[in-house]
Amino acid sequence: MTLQIGFVLTVVSLMMVAIVTEIARPDIIVFMTLVIFILSGTLPVDEALQGFSNKGMLTIALLFIVAGAVEKSGVADKMVSALLRKKSSDRRVLLKVLVPTSILSGFLNNTPIVVTLTPVIKKWAADRGISPSKFLLPLSYATILGGTITLMGTSTNLVINGMLDNLGLKEFTFFQLAYVGIPALIVGLIYLIVFGSRMLPNHKVMEDRIAEQSREYLSEIVVENTFPHNNKTIREAGLRNLKGLFLIEIIRGAEKISPVRSTTLIRTGDRLIFTGLIETIAELQHMKGLRIEAGPELTLDDLKNGTSQVVEVVVSHQSSNLLHRRIRDAQFRSQFDAGVIAVHRNGERIETKVGDIRLRAGDTLLLLAGPDFYNRVRQSNSFYVTTPLGVQPWPEDKRQGWISIMVLVLMIVFVATHVLTLFKAILGGVVVLLATKAISPEEAKNKVQFSVLLLISSAFGVGAAIVRSGAAAWVANGLVNLGKPIGVLAVLAIVYLITNVFTEFITNNAAAVIMLPIGLAIAAQMHANPMAFIVVVAIAASASFSTPIGYQTNLIVYGPGGYKFKDYLKVGIPLNLIVMLITILVDKFIWLQQ
Repeated sequence: MTLQIGFVLTVVSLMMVAIVTEIARPDIIVFMTLVIFILSGTLPVDEALQGFSNKGMLTIALLFIVAGAVEKSGVADKMVSALLRKKSSDRRVLLKVLVPTSILSGFLNNTPIVVTLTPVIKKWAADRGISPSKFLLPLSYATILGGTITLMGTSTNLVINGMLDNLGLKEFTFFQLAYVGIPALIVGLIYLIVFGSRMLPNHKVMEDRIAEQSREYLSEIVVENTFPHNNKTIREAGLRNLKGLFLIEIIRGAEKISPVRSTTLIRTGDRLIFTGLIETIAELQHMKGLRIEAGPELTLDDLKNGTSQVVEVVVSHQSSNLLHRRIRDAQFRSQFDAGVIAVHRNGERIETKVGDIRLRAGDTLLLLAGPDFYNRVRQSNSFYVTTPLGVQPWPEDKRQGWISIMVLVLMIVFVATHVLTLFKAILGGVVVLLATKAISPEEAKNKVQFSVLLLISSAFGVGAAIVRSGAAAWVANGLVNLGKPIGVLAVLAIVYLITNVFTEFITNNAAAVIMLPIGLAIAAQMHANPMAFIVVVAIAASASFSTPIGYQTNLIVYGPGGYKFKDYLKVGIPLNLIVMLITILVDKFIWLQQ
C-alpha cells in the first residue's frame, strides 16, 4: 500500500465514522472530506469540483421540483384515501396501499410520498383503533423497492448514472434496473404483506402514549396576587429562559393563549402550563407568588383550542437550523409559532430536561402549534409533519394538478421511447410547470433539498479521490483475492453486502459513490461485465431496510410508528437478503452471460 492510498483510505474511514456518530450533518462531513483532499493535493481542484456541474446531480435538483408539483396536486393522498374508504382486512389494506405507492415511487422522490401518506394512514388507523405501526414501515420499504424499477426512481440511480457519464461508460436506460427492481418489488411486497406485518409491533401512536403519561410532561403553575411581576411581560418576569422548562400555554379563564410569546403579559389568576419533567418544576418553587398545582389533571386535549393544536413532527435529515442544536436555542416560538411538549428518540422519551436536548435527525417532537405554524413550516426544511393539520396545505386547483400529472406522464413517455434524455425531459417539464404556474418559483426553490445536492456533489469528488489515488484498485484486489476461489457470484455477494452495510449507516448516495469505483475495478480484474457490478452497487445502495438511519423514509416513520431499532433488524434483514439473492440471480442470467 502506498502512502497516498493509506491517506485516502484513512480520511474516507474517518468520514464514515463521523457520519455514523453524527458529529455534524452528512453533507457538511462529506464536503469537508473533499476540502481535505483538495488542500492535501490528493485531487486537482477542477476534478474535485466536477460533481457540482454533474448531469446526475442537476437532474436530481430538477426532479425535486417536479416531485414538489405532483405532491402539490395531492394525487398520492387522494388515491390512498380513496383506497382506504372501503372496509378490508389488514392484509388487503396493505396490498391496496403498497402496490400503487411503490409504483408511484418509481417515478417520484419517495420522501414526499411517505411524508404525505403518513398522516393519512395514521388518521385512518386511529379511526379504526388499529396500530399504525403495522403499516408505516411497510410503506417506507415499499417506496424504497419501487424506487429501484426506473432510472429516476431514486437519487442513487441518478448519482451512479452521472458517474458513468463522467467515466465515459454506457449509462443506464430508463427501465434497465427493472430487470432486478420488478422481481424484487413483487417478492418484497409478498414478504411484507404475508410475513413482515406480523413481525411488527402493535404500538400506540406517540400522542396516545404521551396522553397516558401527561403528568411527566405537563405542569400547572397558578399566578397569585403576590407575584411581583404581575402585568409584566413573560421576558420581564424571567419565565422565558428557564432551565429545562418551557411555558407552552397560559389559561386565563375561558381563554387559552398559545404559543406564548415573550411579550405576553402575566396577570393574577393565570394558569401557566409548563412542559418538562416533574422534578424540574422545583426550579419555580423559589419564585414568590407562583403556586404549583398538585396533581394537575391536564391532558393534551386541554391544550387544544380554536387557534392551536397538538402536532407531531419528525426532525428532517436536512434541517439546517435544528440539527445538533439544543431546543432552548432553537427559538421554536419565533421560528415556527409552536412550543415543544415532548421529545422521543428511538421510540422512547428522552429522560432529560427538554431545553438541554440536542436535536438529531429522526427525533419525534410533539408541538403545541399556533395558527401561523403551517405557513412557517411550509417555507422550512426543518421537519416533516406527520399528523393532519386541519388546514388545506395547498390551494385547491384541479387544473394545475392535472398539468403536473400530465407533465410527469409525458416525461416518462419521452424518456422511455428515447425521444429525449432524462435530463432534457425533466428540464422541459420544469419549464412547463413554472410557465403554467403549477408550481411557483418560490415553491420550487423550497422543494430543492440543497443539503442533499451538496452531499452528492461532494461525494463525486470523494469518489474521484478513491480512484485517482489507486485506493479503489487496491481494495478491489483484496476483495478479488478473497472471493475469486469461490467464483464471481461470491465476489458480487461481497460487494453487495459491503455496499449495503455502508448505505445503512453513511447514507445511500455516499455508499454508491465509494463502492462504484471499487466495483468497476473488480470487474476489470476479473474480466467480467462491469454492468453486473454497477447493478449490484445501485440496488444495494438503495436497499436500506435494516436500520432507521440509512434512508430518510425509514427515519420519517421511526417515531410516528413507535418503532424500536430492533424492529428494523427483525423485518429488514430478511428483506435485504431477499433483494440480494434476486439481484445476484438476475445478474447471473442477464449481465454475466453477455
